[in-house]
Amino acid sequence: MTDQNPYKDFTNRLKLFISKHPALITTTLSNIFTMRLIGNKTHGDLAEIAIAEFINQYMYDFKSLHVGKDLYRAKSREEDITITNEITKAQFPVSLKAYGDGPLQLSTDKNTLMYPRLMKEIDHIIEGRERIDAIFSDPAFAVFLQINVLPLIYDEKKQRCNILVFDYEAARTQTAKIERAHEGSGRKHPVFRFYDSNNDYICEVRYGDAAANALQRGLWTHTRNALKHFDSITSGWVDYSHNKILVQLFSHALVSSSAGHDRALIEIKKDIQQLKESNQL
Repeated sequence: MTDQNPYKDFTNRLKLFISKHPALITTTLSNIFTMRLIGNKTHGDLAEIAIAEFINQYMYDFKSLHVGKDLYRAKSREEDITITNEITKAQFPVSLKAYGDGPLQLSTDKNTLMYPRLMKEIDHIIEGRERIDAIFSDPAFAVFLQINVLPLIYDEKKQRCNILVFDYEAARTQTAKIERAHEGSGRKHPVFRFYDSNNDYICEVRYGDAAANALQRGLWTHTRNALKHFDSITSGWVDYSHNKILVQLFSHALVSSSAGHDRALIEIKKDIQQLKESNQL
């Protein structure tokens, strides 16, 4: 059994799998982002289902369960799918996020712990290894190393996607200063930005105390500004294309019976099997 973080082990395996079978992820991403033709928010929810099924169909050492939105308010942690390593039996939650190439929310600070902890610091610039380590070691930041976010970052104009995983462990060790940004630009609360020794941006804690928007406060980063602190699971951008037949399939499925769905599912399963065989899976 490996001592490695089970989520990191999974993302490493996913990266290796994609490198060997790029056509499979390209097809899946094309289908996911085709959903934007139906609605601007539709692709995010369907990405959760698609990635869970991608894991179940193609990554034989793992199984995935889509948690579903009905359980959201009862969940104690951010979780869209639960993944189990069939070899080690390690089970871990994963939060799927489909964001444009820019600001990315890594975690909502549901218990409002990180921001108040940083507000206790008198100095506007927090520096020094001892002070930085004290902040990360504080129980308020315990969640920092427990976030399993799998972001599908997309550039709609160029029709491309990059699956980027934020390296929390590296971010923690490489943080050289935390700076409290001045209020302004319409912000009610200051923002705490984390920088490395080269003064390059890593991430930030923003949006204030419990009175702030619960869906907006928490840990954020910026994919373009903090790219070196991400690991690209797809080894860069993957070009995707819209699958307009899929839109027709959805529209027809919505006005057809379950018997028709059952017959269509049989054909789709045959197609998946052919994809497995052509990829020697």
